[in-house]
Amino acid sequence: MTSNQPPLRLLIVEDQVDLAENLFEFLGEDRYILDFAADGLTALHLLATQSYDVIVLDLMLPGVNGYDICQRIRNDLQCQTPVILMTALSGLPDKEKGFDCGADDYLVKPFELRELQLRVEALHRRYAPQRPILSAGDIRFDPGTLEVELNGSKTALSGTPARLFELLVRAYPSFLSHEALSDALWGARHGGMEGNSLRTHIYTLRKSLQAGLGSGLVKTVHGRGYSLEVPAGTSAIKAPETP
Repeated sequence: MTSNQPPLRLLIVEDQVDLAENLFEFLGEDRYILDFAADGLTALHLLATQSYDVIVLDLMLPGVNGYDICQRIRNDLQCQTPVILMTALSGLPDKEKGFDCGADDYLVKPFELRELQLRVEALHRRYAPQRPILSAGDIRFDPGTLEVELNGSKTALSGTPARLFELLVRAYPSFLSHEALSDALWGARHGGMEGNSLRTHIYTLRKSLQAGLGSGLVKTVHGRGYSLEVPAGTSAIKAPETP
């Protein structure tokens, strides 16, 4: 992948932590935005709240196996994101079952990490959706490139701050509560432990926007959450102030 291409959002569903760590290390966060789920139910929650370019799904998972998860991705979530199944099951009936469940590719363990990367990129080129540009007043956000534009100035976001910004743009002019943002980022069972982490990501997001666009764009709705704030002088009405 060349440097001028936007990062790919990958969900890796794998219960073997050492393999997941190898994948994270090999792919790297400069070229990919990576999420990890150690079981199928966690993966389904992430897919219900986040968007990804490719899903890498292990078949032999605790609880619900990869075949069932793949079917639920297609049938329950109506999600058409490309799925690569990876497994030690190499028989033709196993592969046939995987494709019948809705998988787009099937990779037998052990495999070269570079081969997985090539398959991920090939699937993305084949199935990449054209994501619409999101807008809030004069603010434009491209979920495909993670680029923000305001009055001719542009800056690119990455990782969790990019997800935060997309959530706030979609919610504009309403605010999102701390709990709603934490649920979207870390799941409904975050247990309130992500408060400091959320504030850190908000700080990072504001800092990036300030450096690239001259405005932090994110307003704290005290005691309630955060909202997107269109700078004064643009064509849109600001988000409502805290009551």
